[in-house]
Amino acid sequence: MFYYYYDWTYLLVLIGAAICIAASGRVNSVFSRYSRVRSRLGLTGREAAEQILHRNGIYDVQVIHIPGNLTDHYNPGKKTLGLSDTVYNSTSVAAVGVAAHECGHAVQHAVGYAPLSIRGALVPVANIGSTAAWPLIIIGLFLNGETAMLFINLGILLFSAAVLFQLITLPVEFNASGRAVKVLETSGMLYPDEVSSVKKVLGAAALTYVAGAASMILQLLRLIIIGGRKRNG
Repeated sequence: MFYYYYDWTYLLVLIGAAICIAASGRVNSVFSRYSRVRSRLGLTGREAAEQILHRNGIYDVQVIHIPGNLTDHYNPGKKTLGLSDTVYNSTSVAAVGVAAHECGHAVQHAVGYAPLSIRGALVPVANIGSTAAWPLIIIGLFLNGETAMLFINLGILLFSAAVLFQLITLPVEFNASGRAVKVLETSGMLYPDEVSSVKKVLGAAALTYVAGAASMILQLLRLIIIGGRKRNG
């Protein structure tokens, strides 16, 4: 069994981890830099979010304060837009940009943006796939014949659903950032040079999603290789 666990395919996992660490470091660095730059109009993240929501005719989404750093998110089920400690009361350019990005998700929900709906439908399957895939594959490695391949293929299929979730997340996040930049450009909440700074923050954040998807694809490739070895061995 050590043949399956100590081999070159671990390199795929390490590459994925390195990509994610680099992307995370990049977004933290860029956010930290522009979180020290106060927007000239002095809007807080909360105020910016509320203005953007109202500009889009959205009055049933509550902007709330949540703990953490860059834990900001939109919850379509509860219709809450959670802004973290570093965004909610901050008047920085970075805070306004992040708040605008999360508003982009609220707008997507309001207009029925298809990729967001698809991602929401994939959440349960993706959660199951990311947790159950490896146990199923490990069981399959201890078995033989068709039963072994049944477990392994089921594990790969479930993990593929998690990968699909990561891939569909990309257009959702890119679109939300595009909406954020557009509203900040047209609303006058930020000056043009401040919008340029926001683009850098959101661009760095987007890289984390690209890195996450790349890491998941590399892990899926590893599972397929392991399954192929079992099938041929």
